[in-house]
Amino acid sequence: MKANELLEQIREANLSYLLLAKQLIHEDKAEAMIRLGIDENTTELLNQLTTAQVLRIASSNVPMCKVRFEDPAVWKLLSDHGKERAISGMHAAILMAGRCTQVTA
Repeated sequence: MKANELLEQIREANLSYLLLAKQLIHEDKAEAMIRLGIDENTTELLNQLTTAQVLRIASSNVPMCKVRFEDPAVWKLLSDHGKERAISGMHAAILMAGRCTQVTA
């Protein structure tokens, strides 16, 4: 993959992430904070961005989002494809939500 293609994909991912974040915040601020793993200040900043600002930020070649969890147990729960997949997903969400409250507290 060429460097220009990689940078374009990062920009597209940034735009998708920022638009999704704004939509989640608009629909349910508290849930958005948990799902995105962001604090209230970041939530407010994202919510107040204009379309022009979103486009400007998204055009950066630095990824805006990152992998939020490092716990192997969460990875295992999310990657489990057994018949209890829905339960594993809920368990992973509970673990991640608990970690979010520890970080923001």
